[in-house]
Amino acid sequence: MHDTTAIYIISELSNDYAGSNNDKAIEYANQCMALSEKIGFKKGIGKAYNCFGNIYEFKGDYIHAIEMHKKALKVREEIKDKSGIADSYINLGNVYSEQGLFTEALKNFFISLKTYEEYADKTGLACCYHNIGSIYQNMGNSDEALKSYFAALKINKETGNKQWQAYNLVNIGLTYNSQGHREEALNSYLEALKILKDISDKYGIIIDLNDIAQVYFFQNNFTESLKYAFEALKLTDVANDKRGLVLSSINIGANLTKQNKFNDATEYLKKALSVSKEIGNLDLIKQSYNYLEILDSSQGNFNKALENYKFFISYRDSLVNTENTKKTVALQMNYEFDKKQDSLNSVQEKKDAVAKVELNKQKQQKYGLFIGLGVMLAFALVFLRQRNKIGKEKKNVEKEKERSEELLLNILPSEVAAELKEKGSADAKMFDDVTVMFTDFKGFTTIAEKLSAKELVGEINYCFSAFDNIIHKYGIEKIKTIGDSYMAAGGLPVANKTHAKDVVNAAIEINKFMEEHKQQRLKEGKEIFEIRIGIHTGPVVAGIVGIKKFAYDIWGDTVNLASRMESSGEAGKVNISGATYKLIKNDFNCTYRGKIQAKNKGEVDMYFVSEQLTVNN
Repeated sequence: MHDTTAIYIISELSNDYAGSNNDKAIEYANQCMALSEKIGFKKGIGKAYNCFGNIYEFKGDYIHAIEMHKKALKVREEIKDKSGIADSYINLGNVYSEQGLFTEALKNFFISLKTYEEYADKTGLACCYHNIGSIYQNMGNSDEALKSYFAALKINKETGNKQWQAYNLVNIGLTYNSQGHREEALNSYLEALKILKDISDKYGIIIDLNDIAQVYFFQNNFTESLKYAFEALKLTDVANDKRGLVLSSINIGANLTKQNKFNDATEYLKKALSVSKEIGNLDLIKQSYNYLEILDSSQGNFNKALENYKFFISYRDSLVNTENTKKTVALQMNYEFDKKQDSLNSVQEKKDAVAKVELNKQKQQKYGLFIGLGVMLAFALVFLRQRNKIGKEKKNVEKEKERSEELLLNILPSEVAAELKEKGSADAKMFDDVTVMFTDFKGFTTIAEKLSAKELVGEINYCFSAFDNIIHKYGIEKIKTIGDSYMAAGGLPVANKTHAKDVVNAAIEINKFMEEHKQQRLKEGKEIFEIRIGIHTGPVVAGIVGIKKFAYDIWGDTVNLASRMESSGEAGKVNISGATYKLIKNDFNCTYRGKIQAKNKGEVDMYFVSEQLTVNN
């Protein structure tokens, strides 16, 4: 076998193993690099770097993935390998997309698109259009996503690439489904299914069957949904597709939960959790815990629901998805802070060294004078210390007690803090009626990339401090902040009947504050943050978590739905659920939005709240 042919085969083997067996993939990537360097085959060196980039991407190590793909790009540019150059830009776009850096991803995809156009590579063009569609879909621009997917589909039909025709149709279905266009989504999925079955693409069939099952689930057609989910599950045994097995089991478990077949639902969801842990897929583990929490809540098993919800949150926060962007921003922020701190430390160390030399001189000059005086004072100090010791210790204890009290009240509600001090612990409590509010900054990722670390932290701190003052005014409890998201709740830790009205009033005031702040920043020519606010009312479990660092938190489906209200809303508006609307409809002017699709929740009645209060005589 010719060396260059061997390099091509070895690189393909590495790419095939990436994600499923990374150790094997690394082994082949090293072989590819060693053989390419041995014969001076730069195209092979580029392929080896590309393999390493793919492996790092699957491992979630995006910094090294980008580094490897840029090295591949550099080599390919040196030898003017246009096909390789276009592939490198696609790979870079994919890594940025994984992190949620959609603007950067689009930039790379469009460069790749232009490169493919230069030498009329239709396969590459179709791939670019498909990837661009995925970015637009993630950015919430469904119209542009559909345009790109249909452009890819047209090319793939011209070239007769049936597999990618099917994949285009699956993504078109996903986009229609996200828009709530169920019939269009179903038609696309069914057309894709026919092609996938014709070409015997078992893995594609499994994905598509599960997508079809989800459409029927959202339409509350649980019989059809189960039919397709079970068909997918059966096929996973033949294809040995563990990821597909998890997706099918989750779909089946969700359907059975809706039909109150709790024992069977438990069996499938636990199977999903077990296999997702086995393959180490964090997203699927997160989904499994999410549906187990919903299952337990549906049965009234709130302690178990709380436990599963904690795991769901833990895995959700570990995911490198949209949150990866925030983690990347955090890394950049830390880097800038560390650089600044290192500089300050260096300056301070020099100052300290100079001061130390000067201090030693002064000590030598004054040593003789002070030694005699010191002996005389020693006797007096012994007496004074003994007399004051008891009083000082008492004052110190009081100060520490006050400080501890202040710190405790900063992180816990006063009622919970009192219980904790009295009993040494605080019991979790069930509240039947609580109003939960989530806020989130629209386009945070994009804007964060344009700000310095100092300005970004200062801006978030300024806004959240204002939010703190507003909710305090209305007697609302701040729960926590997660990145750029702010969470608060009314009606706890002491139940009251005004919680819905209080939270909506606070939301309106927060919205007004952000609008005024926005106008001010526009005048100053600065980047602006726009806010989405979502509110829902229902039962929650509340309690303390943590051992070394206490935190007061709440759990339950109410929290999930409140979060969905925020993500389903619009910038500059307060979006509330039907449950909250029933409690505040006589106090506020509200605009009915209809039944809106909320992720994993089906269709929910939603309302925008007007800032103008209805006058009640």
